[in-house]
Amino acid sequence: MSSTGHADEHHEAAHDHGHGGTGKYWLVFLALCLLTLCSFLTYFEMWHNAIPVNVSRAFMMAVSVSKALLVMCFFMHLIWEANWKWVLTVPAAMMAVFLVCMLIPDIGYRTDYYSSHRWNHTPQPIEPNLHPSGDARPAAQPGH
Repeated sequence: MSSTGHADEHHEAAHDHGHGGTGKYWLVFLALCLLTLCSFLTYFEMWHNAIPVNVSRAFMMAVSVSKALLVMCFFMHLIWEANWKWVLTVPAAMMAVFLVCMLIPDIGYRTDYYSSHRWNHTPQPIEPNLHPSGDARPAAQPGH
């Protein structure tokens, strides 16, 4: 009975020592709050006026990837796993990048070879709304 209790105490002490205690988790939590604040800033009108849409999308993607990496590394304990994790993740990451690179031309040039029949059933591009003052304002985009 006492040897089991001693083993549990030893295991918990080794667990805390290997993961750096609760301070590291609080830092990750603060980093996640900061990244969430950054993504919240993109909601405001001043952001839309100052930052182009493509830059805003790249920024949001970078914030999202950063948050996911922090959660995976610290809260899912991947940072403390053995080196075998690279055997699984590196080939999968290379395959993911390869698939994205192969699909970019297919998506980017998809309308170059449309037939007239296909164009008849394609949604029309969104026209900018005319403001009562006569200024052409861009239409609100989903997600913005």
